[in-house]
This record gives sequence, C-alpha cells and structure tokens, in this order.
Amino acid sequence: MTSSEFHGKVRTTVAESTPWWPDRPTRKRPNVLMVILDDTGWSDLGCYGSEIATPHLDSLAAAGARFSGFHVTPLCSPTRASLLSGRNHHAVGMRFLADTDTGFPNSRGSIRPDVRLLPQILREHDYGTYLVGKWHLTPLHEITPAGPFANWPLARGFDRYYGFLDGCTDQYEPELFEDNHQVTTPPREGYHLSEDLADQAVRFLADHTTYRPDSPFFLQLALGATHAPFQAPREYIDKYVDVFSKGWDRTRDDRLARQVEAGLVPPGTTLPERNDGVRAWDDLDDDEQTVATHLQAAFAGFLEHADAQVGRVLAALDELGLADDTIVLALSDNGASREGGPGGDVDTNAPYSGVHRPATEQLPLLESLGTLTGGAHYPEGWAMAGNTPFRQYKQFVDLGGVRSPLVVSWPGAPQRVAGVRDQFVHAVDVAPTILDLLGIPTEPAMAGESVAPALTDGDAATGRETQYWETLGHRAVWHDGWKAVTTHVPGTSYDDDRWRLYDTRQDFSESHDLAEQRPDALRRLQQLWWSEAGRNDVFPLDDRPLRELIATRGPVGLFARSHITLRPGQSHVPYPSAVTGSNRDVDVVGWFVPRDPLPQGVVLSSGNAQGGYVLYLKDGELCFEHGHLQDHVLVTAPLGPAPVVSAGFRLRTGDDGSGLVTLLAGGDEVATARVPRVSSHLSFWGLDVGHAPRSTFSERFTPPFALPDDALERVDVVVHASADDVEEYAESVLAGE
Repeated sequence: MTSSEFHGKVRTTVAESTPWWPDRPTRKRPNVLMVILDDTGWSDLGCYGSEIATPHLDSLAAAGARFSGFHVTPLCSPTRASLLSGRNHHAVGMRFLADTDTGFPNSRGSIRPDVRLLPQILREHDYGTYLVGKWHLTPLHEITPAGPFANWPLARGFDRYYGFLDGCTDQYEPELFEDNHQVTTPPREGYHLSEDLADQAVRFLADHTTYRPDSPFFLQLALGATHAPFQAPREYIDKYVDVFSKGWDRTRDDRLARQVEAGLVPPGTTLPERNDGVRAWDDLDDDEQTVATHLQAAFAGFLEHADAQVGRVLAALDELGLADDTIVLALSDNGASREGGPGGDVDTNAPYSGVHRPATEQLPLLESLGTLTGGAHYPEGWAMAGNTPFRQYKQFVDLGGVRSPLVVSWPGAPQRVAGVRDQFVHAVDVAPTILDLLGIPTEPAMAGESVAPALTDGDAATGRETQYWETLGHRAVWHDGWKAVTTHVPGTSYDDDRWRLYDTRQDFSESHDLAEQRPDALRRLQQLWWSEAGRNDVFPLDDRPLRELIATRGPVGLFARSHITLRPGQSHVPYPSAVTGSNRDVDVVGWFVPRDPLPQGVVLSSGNAQGGYVLYLKDGELCFEHGHLQDHVLVTAPLGPAPVVSAGFRLRTGDDGSGLVTLLAGGDEVATARVPRVSSHLSFWGLDVGHAPRSTFSERFTPPFALPDDALERVDVVVHASADDVEEYAESVLAGE
C-alpha cells in the first residue's frame, strides 16, 4: 500500500499517529464453481438423454438451467483459453493445442501474457482462486521441474493449484503437480485421480472457509474424465455391459427420443446418417460387438465415477454452508473423441501408438478393463453416439465437435434459475457472464458478452449475433441463426472447400444443407467468416497435419537437444518432454563409480506397468527390457569380474517400426536383440534415473529397485535425429489430445 492510499495519520511516534485499515466489502459476492469435463459428448450426461447415470450433474440441471445451444472449440486447449479469457482462441495465441508453438502469433502454445484471465480479475476483487485438475495451457517443453513457470496456473491468476499440466494422464499413476512443483501420487491402495482431485477440491474449500470466511472463491474443477484412458473401478463398468449391448445405432435413436421428450431438442429433428467410416452395428461380428460393448461400458463407468466425485464436492459445499451462495457451471471442453479409431482398444497406448488390434486379440484382455493396464478407448462409433444428434467429433467444427452440455445452477440467485435454454452461447461468453453475475465490470477486450439474463428468462435475447470457428483448416461461422460450415481436406486449396448452409432455427441437428437453394445467403456468410478471421488473428490459415504441427515445436526443451545428461537424485522427467519413448535413435550410457561387488538396481526406467523400457544391473548382468502392449523383450549380458565404469544401450529404429537394441559395457557391444515395435507412447509415465518409482512391466524386479546412492554418477543420452521420430511422437499427441 502506498502512502497516498493510507488514510490514517503518521507522525514521529505511535502516540501521535492514527492507524487506518481499508474497509472490507459490505456484501460478500457469490462463489463460483466451474466443473469442466473432458471429451464428454453432448448426449453423454443423463440430463442430456444418456443411459449413463450422472445423478449429481443431473441434480444441478434439475435445480438450474440446461443450455441446448452452448458451443465451444473442437479442441481442449483453445476452449479452456476462451473460457478463462472471454476471447477467441486465435486472438490470445492458442489457435491449436498448448503442445506446440508454430512460430506465429496465433499459435504460441500459451495465452499471451498481456491477456488478463478470469482468475486474475477475480483475485483483484478479493476472490480466492483455485484450480484442481487439468490445465493444458502450458507449452509441453515448459512442463519441467524447473519451469519456466510463467504459463503455469499460479502465474495466470490462481492462488493454489493441484493436478496435471498435460492434455491427458493415467488415472492410477498420474504425473502430478502442486502449485509450482512436482508431487508424488498419494500412496494409498485403490488410488484414483478423480477421487484425489475431489479430495483436493474439498481441502481447498475447507481451507478457504477457515481462513478467509469473508472472501468469496472461484474454484475450477477440471477432471481428467472422460478423456482416454478410460479407467474406473470395475463395479462402475460391469453394470453397463448389458446396457450398451444394443449398439451405437439404437443408442443414438434412444438418446434422441429422450432429448425430444426433455425439451432439449425440437420434435422432428433429423438424426444424421452415420459418420463416414462408421459401420452399422449389425454389420459387426460377435467378437467385435463384444469388445465394442465393453469399451463403451468402460467409458460409461468412468463418467459415472467422475459424477460421483463431483457429488462429493457439491456435498462439501452444502456441509460448509456455501451451496446457496455458489454459482455452479458444468460443461465439456469439446465433443466426444474418435481418437480410439474404428475398433478402439482395451489399452489406449495401442491407438496412441498407431496400432489397431483386431477384436479377437482384445477379447482375452477384457478382464483388465478399467485397471492400470486396461485404460481403454472406445471405437469412433460410440463417439458418434456420444454426440447425438450431431455429425462428426472432436477436432471438427461441425456440431459434434463444438456443441457441449452446459448446466448452470445457483440456488440463492435473486431470481430462480431453472429450465431449458436454447439461446446461442459460446465459450467466450462464459467469463463475461460470470463477471456480470458477480457485479464486476467486464474487460473491454473480451469478445464475449454476458448471457446472464437467459438464466432466469428463457425468452431473453442474448447480445451477440456472430461467432466463427477454425481448427486444422476446418471453418464455420454462425450469424443470426444461419450457419455455414466446411470440412477442409489438408493440402488442398481453400477455394475448393465445399461449404454447407444451415438454418439452425429450423434445423437443430444441421442435417439439411441449403447451400444450393440459398447461394446468396451462403456467400454473405463466407464473406463474414473472412471478416471475423481477420479481426481475430486467424491468419495464417494452417492445414498442416498434426504431425507437422508438432514438428514445429521449435528449438526449445529436451526434445530439441541432441545430448541430455541425467543425474541420480534429480526429479522425474515428465512424459510431455517427449524424450521418454523408444521411437528415437539413441545411445544411452550410464557412468558408474567403480566398486566391487557390482551394485544392483535400475539405471534408467521409462514407463510403468503399461509398458516402457528399463536398463538395470542384476546378479552380475547388464539387463535391458522393453515392453509395449503384448510384446516383451529381455536382453542380458554378463559383465565379468572387472569393476564396471560405463554400461548402457544403443537403440536404432527401423523403417518397419521395429528396433535393434545393443547392450554396451565399457564401450564394447556385448549383446543384441530385436524389439518388434518401438513407440513414443509406451505409457503415460515419463522417465526416472536410478530407480523405478512406480509400477513396472518387468517381472524380474520389484520397484523401486534403486541403485545405491553413490553408485551412479550420471546417464548420458545422445539422440540421433531421424526423419520419423518427430512424426511418430506427433501421431501419439494427435491421439492423446
């Protein structure tokens, strides 16, 4: 506080001076809880027509408002940027994912530092600001134990943070961060990330209530559910096998009927034809139907389990006496994801590695479904059903990618918030709406406008008439009820794109293309798109495949280095570093303090029980193991009586996706083995030096199997860049985001 802001009197002594304290607000503003689900389709919640039990989110809908016209972007980072900034994602530097910086102002992999975010604004108005769960607004190369931290949650307005910084993570062995540092997974039996996030959310609420009872809070609870891998206790999964044995075609029909009955969808709405590439359910053979049904059951169990954790947070609000004074929003960041491919898999590491296993190969694996080694992803047919009654999926600007559920509840509102709302709303409108409800001025730079009147008045007119979309070259624009949209083919001229035209007031599912009947209307919308694109920094348009976009990460981070030195005692190397897979040509050498007898323990460990590789010393031998899906390779070599000074391995990848591993001792080649399939996505766990802190795929030792503290000096990793290493990593990110 400066002297000019002090309204007391300062003299030589206290006796001559007058103390002064700033006035506290006379009225406490409402609290805000924003729940963000991940990759959850518009029809996946029970209150939006699903068979899946989501009683706690449904209770919010029953006591509040459900929006049938809420829109987002078709990718998670851009949506989250828009939610917190109130601005379009290109305009704040998040055209694409936080994973990469393409070198252009609209795609830096982070939100521009001059853009004020909702938690920053709220903190200036005495709010405690808390984030629990997924962030995904930090460039991957900055997710390290040493930062830099300028794009981490605390630097962008949150007082406290607990969760994961990447786009997705394992639910049983996640890479966790608290505030600005790594933390270990709580070592309790039956650990699950969704439960942990609920625990931390309740802890933040309790601490806030204890220490800042006169201040309101903003809590963002961003669950990993329902982004793959789908993992939940089996009791949540098994009960859905019979429910979804009817298949995705009937599921779409059933959900649409319930949506119409609930008043979310107008009667007579057309259900579009199946998306291209999705087979009719009845055309699947018995094995394919069995596997697909179980994979959807895993998704359903994952979502119900997540809903139960949301229920625990809502119960805490009630127990703390905060429920009436808390505005609760629940939404999804984009549509359901097709990234499991045509057949899905019991183990998400398969499709994320570009491996598509037939149903016959997966049948014996169904018993592991939902566990650490059975984190599933479903076939794209179920993603299509999740987006009922819309076409396409996440990554597309059709409604299947950009229409999201939105539930808003505020029991203590001055006027009752209840009912179904059909007003057009976009993610950029969320921050202005929250600020309006709290009586805080909106930032002039915000592109969105408040839709607060719609919460209490179903007929209220909302302020904006226009919204554009662009992702991966796909484009769309909505204006005053009319929508133009095109799906772009990478590498082709934008002039060749075929635009479709919809009257969204009469065609809820955007199924009836009016482009030929109304060419003038389409032309005006196309011109409007170019205008909006110019205003929002959309250019340059970039239709490069994701593998090329990832390859433009720039000369930063571990991935860009040809020589990496790792030391015992250092922090865990996170998976987002992109150096933890086996898809790159590397020479790895551990340097030891000569000693007799030969020590035992892990030199370098990547991955966990799902797969990975590990270099270790055991029983006088140098050992290397590689595990990926069902392939397991072990190669060993005796080290002899002389003290070991250096030992490691050389890995060279082949054009067929295999690898040749050569063990090295004192610079000599001592053994070789063929690895059938290398991958950048062996698991969701990164790399550790001198021990294996988590589970392991190896049956030859029990973690942590640590080397003695004084045995290992360092590990040198020399990377020999190949033409395909960046592309393979990019493919895994394409699947994982």
